[in-house]
Amino acid sequence: MPERSFVPSRGLVASLAVIALPLALALWASFAGETFYVTLATRIAILGLAATGLNLALGLGGLVSLGHAAFFGIGGYVAGIVASHAMEGTSVLGLPAISEMAYVWLLAAVAAGLFALVMGAISLRTSGVAFIMITLAFAQMIFYLAIAWPGYGGEDGLPITLRNGFFGLRTMRPMPFFLISFGALLFGLALFAVLKASRFGAALQAARQNGVRLASLGVEPFRIRLVAFVLSGMITALAGALYADLNRFVSPSMLSWHMSGELIVLVVLGGVGRLAGPLAGATLYVLLEHVLGGLTERWQFFLGLALLAVVLLGRGGLMSLLAPKGVRHG
Repeated sequence: MPERSFVPSRGLVASLAVIALPLALALWASFAGETFYVTLATRIAILGLAATGLNLALGLGGLVSLGHAAFFGIGGYVAGIVASHAMEGTSVLGLPAISEMAYVWLLAAVAAGLFALVMGAISLRTSGVAFIMITLAFAQMIFYLAIAWPGYGGEDGLPITLRNGFFGLRTMRPMPFFLISFGALLFGLALFAVLKASRFGAALQAARQNGVRLASLGVEPFRIRLVAFVLSGMITALAGALYADLNRFVSPSMLSWHMSGELIVLVVLGGVGRLAGPLAGATLYVLLEHVLGGLTERWQFFLGLALLAVVLLGRGGLMSLLAPKGVRHG
């Protein structure tokens, strides 16, 4: 029998191209000595990771959350608080303050996961507008808590003097920090792909389509959604910790409902439920902000036009325009 050769689908090729874009931009900028564009590529990777976290809940579970800024901000504040205590040589709630990213990520993921567990246990008992408003309410609670917490900057925010370390790498240099962020992005994308292709992902999508029918098969939709919501929050918190280290600053703006809205825009813009969709949305968002932001303060108007065009021309977002066949790999 003739051997079958593997021919990558158009959707897979488009996804790989989108994933490779931040790496290509960073490598070019590094060789050209344009460190600003390395930082730009890093921001794309981090926002893409945050949106990938939301995509797990929104894209697979159909959970439209306006509370994901809480997880993003929790990750950021964990990074900032640990770095602050590490500089002072004091502990955090009895835990050692170790200025290492892996340690910070663990703390951020656990803190966000616990908060997501509480938020999800309450909000997932509702649906539609009620679910959206409850997630928003939880996020606003954390937002106002950060403002009213003068010990960690209050509404002025908390500066991070030095970035947290990563196994001896010089994280203050743009390229090593980009590679760390890009590695985290690849981890998030791989986790999303594995979950989507697993029985868990199939059950989560079934819960989105018809929870009653799924329950009749002996699978509890609430538990499936809750696990997905917690995992989604943990991934977004990882991105928040990286974002705080990138800016060397964390502020309540990371917790605002505007941040939640931006993450939703990234997912919708790139393609809901698509592997590389959130990263495609983050890439377009950051590039529009960079190019048009230098021309006008109202660059978000053009972002709105782009979002409107994508929704009207391709319901699958940018990825559906790059791969019109609608192959599910993308």
